[in-house]
Amino acid sequence: MRYKIDNLDKIFIAGSSGMVGSAIKRKLLNFKLREKKDSLKILTPTKNELNLLNSNSVKNFFVREKPTIVILAAAKVGGIYANSRYPADFLIENLKIQTNVIESAWSNNAKKFLFLGSSCIYPKHANQPIREESLLKNELESTNEPYAIAKIAGLKLCETLRAQYSFDAISLMPTNLYGPNDNYHPLNSHVVAALIRKFIIAKKYNLSSVTCWGSGSVYREFMHVDDLADAVIFCLENWNPSDKKAPKDSFGKSLNHLNVGTGKDIKIIDLAKIIADLIKYDGEILWDTSKPDGTPKKQLDVSRINNLGWYSKIDLESGLRDTVKMLNFSEFNH
Repeated sequence: MRYKIDNLDKIFIAGSSGMVGSAIKRKLLNFKLREKKDSLKILTPTKNELNLLNSNSVKNFFVREKPTIVILAAAKVGGIYANSRYPADFLIENLKIQTNVIESAWSNNAKKFLFLGSSCIYPKHANQPIREESLLKNELESTNEPYAIAKIAGLKLCETLRAQYSFDAISLMPTNLYGPNDNYHPLNSHVVAALIRKFIIAKKYNLSSVTCWGSGSVYREFMHVDDLADAVIFCLENWNPSDKKAPKDSFGKSLNHLNVGTGKDIKIIDLAKIIADLIKYDGEILWDTSKPDGTPKKQLDVSRINNLGWYSKIDLESGLRDTVKMLNFSEFNH
């Protein structure tokens, strides 16, 4: 049964200051204006206003605000270096955030709940493109295993609350993301932001070469964060796993999580060349093979969400060009 977001809804975006959460906030504000949802309330508390790691803080917020729709976009995230350096932090903090928000949403009778996971939940050597039923079929990629385990736990908590208590919770597993409000930290960023940072600095300081992590030979899929935000609203309104026509796995069982992506991947060495060209850096690109590559290939099968009627709209080169245009190069330093 289709759910129509209406003027009576109060939507809580957990993690609204991050790249994903802020994109969802922008999309919901546009949705509100376009659909003339004048009294639709969007709750976007800051970290100072709501500590998601504190169960009492979260419980009190839900009792007070009673959101009808909850979108969990908050998470401790980072690239290979951060995941390898702080594995316990990634596991503990993500488990706390997820449990606090999911349990409070359920116990306070939220009408709809949407959990955002990650494509890293799938096995390192999953068949390509990766289908939803690949979950838990083999070992995870070791460089982000703690984060992946936390995300799997969140997905399963949503799934079991639906099965046992009919809590209307769904989960989306997005591919690698990039776009406005990304994290450009020198050690904790993901691949697109890390490459953009490297080439901006090389251009700014007229460096003769840039050294990138790994061999550059692995493949990754990338999606603009605005596409994910669009998918979030689409799925809230158009996907209920309990419907007879909802997407099924290969065994005919209803799926409680769907992949979200472009369905297209690219070799990292080619991604680096595109970013270098956009920044107009013409020096040499070197690869440090002593650094880990991670999973050799990670392309999502997005046929299920496509069959629902949702498709990504922003092609990679256009999305990267817009992302680079928005940056202030003067803010990037060694």
